[in-house]
Amino acid sequence: MKIALAQCNPTAGNLARNREIIARFYRSARRAGAGLVIFPELAVTGYPAGDLLLNRGFQKEVDGIIHTGLAPLTGDGGPSMLIGAPYESNNHLYNSLLLIKNGRVKPVQFKETLASHRYFNENLYFAAGREPSTIQLGDQSAGIIIGERAVEACGNPPPPDGPVKRLALKGATVLINPTASRYYYGRQAAREKGLATLAKRHQTGILVVNQVGSQDGLLFGGASLAFNRRGELLSRGTPFKEELLLINLSSLAGSAPKVVPPVQEDTGWLFNGLKLGITDYLEKNRFTRAVVGLSGGIDSAVVAALAVEALGAENVLGVLMPSPYSPAPSIEDALLLVKNLSIAHRLLPIENIFHAFSSLLNPGGKLNWDLAEENLQARIRGTILMFISNREHYLVLTTGNRSELAVGYSTLYGDMAGGLAVLGDLPKLQVYELAHYLNRNRELIPRRTIEKPPSAELRPGQKDEDSLPPYPVLDPILRLYLEENLSAGEIMARGYAEETVIEILQLVERAGYKQRQVPPRLWITSPAIERRTPSFR
Repeated sequence: MKIALAQCNPTAGNLARNREIIARFYRSARRAGAGLVIFPELAVTGYPAGDLLLNRGFQKEVDGIIHTGLAPLTGDGGPSMLIGAPYESNNHLYNSLLLIKNGRVKPVQFKETLASHRYFNENLYFAAGREPSTIQLGDQSAGIIIGERAVEACGNPPPPDGPVKRLALKGATVLINPTASRYYYGRQAAREKGLATLAKRHQTGILVVNQVGSQDGLLFGGASLAFNRRGELLSRGTPFKEELLLINLSSLAGSAPKVVPPVQEDTGWLFNGLKLGITDYLEKNRFTRAVVGLSGGIDSAVVAALAVEALGAENVLGVLMPSPYSPAPSIEDALLLVKNLSIAHRLLPIENIFHAFSSLLNPGGKLNWDLAEENLQARIRGTILMFISNREHYLVLTTGNRSELAVGYSTLYGDMAGGLAVLGDLPKLQVYELAHYLNRNRELIPRRTIEKPPSAELRPGQKDEDSLPPYPVLDPILRLYLEENLSAGEIMARGYAEETVIEILQLVERAGYKQRQVPPRLWITSPAIERRTPSFR
């Protein structure tokens, strides 16, 4: 028996589009001779569907799509379909896996371990299922577990008495795991290690079919997987791309003649994830073009280059807005970037606007050389970019990186103004790594842009290190604090100076009110999404 894993990219809430995608994958699987096509968790609605799941009219539309749009596909003896969808039973809504066979629809599993994070919050919408169930696949018994939490534990196996063991005790020799697993850098390697251990321990083949794409800044990596009972990886879907994987059921039982080598996550994964995130975010929000404010700095250069890779040079506009404090070399670097990327650009100096504001807001028109005047320049630029966005229907891509946003080194309604924070979850040092990757074939980002000290250029001779610790110090401390949740004392024990640690942690906590106003980011490096703390003195 041949099984097809449909690694597809649905859009949350767009049922008609999702039905077309499902039908396309189903027909391809049928042509390839598959006997069963497995789709990801909640493929019918897209994941996460959020508060749409509270709307009874939406659920009626879902039922209609399933029974009149999908069930007929299987009505003439075609392959069966296992697909994720919300399903109502006994006045409860469940995150369900449906078996569609010969035109008939049957729920075969309700998700047992619901996601509780505020971005998903499945407990708000769904009732939890109970015992995991099995279905017959040829001469084998297949257990079903929906979602990642009961199966994956980032390299650590789930509890020994968990649902995988319960299914093994029921005689399941194959585990089917439809999921919508969020990607973050380093996740895939840990994920594969944990699943291989699980397959070997319980002597069960494992089929994981994962959603691909981006939804409101969340990245779903695809990279669906097939393991045999020995824990050997037979197949891995292409990360960040739609794909149909074909697996022979018999191969899950025996030794693999050829094992897929361990995954090597590198900067290319960051590139492909961010590229897909830009493409999907614009498409799913009905934009086709993006505008980027170009300063001659590393962040705006990387964002512009990524936008070109995602959208094409003809759909990217660069806007240069030099102030009285923009050095000539930075303007030259921005113009060279424009040439290298072959994008349209506009040069809109803001000196006259800045002086007009200064004359209005400063008594006697005399500059105070303070933070308000520095941020005024950023806010003028934000206003110009949003004007272009409104009039010409460009989406503004903001350029702040995770390091700056974490410590509040950013301007509300200035460089934070826009529709998508492309680098908002990428530490500064990884921005440089990405710049080198983008230049791997030819120089897109000017060498001087990469080599010069980073600066906001809002006052004469300004450098980031005037206000922040050096990024090789700042980034590791932020990681220890925000990802590993270490205390100040524990971070100091790693060899970092007390004064520096206290300074950084205080900056993070004071920037909380800004964090709540960051545009949607492409979450690609943080295991935990959007760490929040209450405001306090």
